[in-house]
Amino acid sequence: MASRSSLHMNPGSGSALALLADPPTRLIDGAAMDYFLIEAVNALRASSAVAAARAQKIEQEMAEAGLVPPPPPAKPQNHRDSVGSTTARSTTLVDEEDEGVRSRLEAIGLHVGGNFAERLCRDRPTFGDSLDAIKFVCKELWVSCWDKQVDNLRTNHRGVYVLQDNAFKPVVRISSWEGRAEALKRAKLYVALPAGIIRGALARMGLHGTVIPEITSLPHCTFQIKLPKNS
Repeated sequence: MASRSSLHMNPGSGSALALLADPPTRLIDGAAMDYFLIEAVNALRASSAVAAARAQKIEQEMAEAGLVPPPPPAKPQNHRDSVGSTTARSTTLVDEEDEGVRSRLEAIGLHVGGNFAERLCRDRPTFGDSLDAIKFVCKELWVSCWDKQVDNLRTNHRGVYVLQDNAFKPVVRISSWEGRAEALKRAKLYVALPAGIIRGALARMGLHGTVIPEITSLPHCTFQIKLPKNS
């Protein structure tokens, strides 16, 4: 008579499965995010400069080989041009470089925000409407990322929400010896990652819209969120 095969489970397998289903919380230093953002901005700025130089070199080689038309010659500088016009052109170039860094920071934030939303929403019921999701961002997500809740939330009840933080942690320590204007310019670059985190969290909750950060005076920061009217 054939013997019945029995299934023997390892006594420790149950605890291993429980750890996979509910991993323990790992704590890190509260200043780690600040240090990470500083290094991320510097690293991405250097990386963007290298990528732009590589693209320019390839374009020049293709033009010399006759594969693409040569770039237009540089416009000679007129002696009547003021110093301000030269400064404006250099400022435009710097803004174009920062735009590449800003877009890459926001892309990183999209990924981080989506993972935050998954973790925080795991044991929560589905949100009734977009306002509930925005309130979740103002409370749960803000506390998890920046150690406080949003100071003020305004909405026109037509898909536009304005989140106001009077002391936004990522920009609270930003300053510049070149003056207030330069400090504001740097701060606008450092809020690209938080804007991506907010947009990524909303996207993971099924709300796809735009997030526009605005800084008028440090460390005050506002985020304007625009969602589709039928969301």
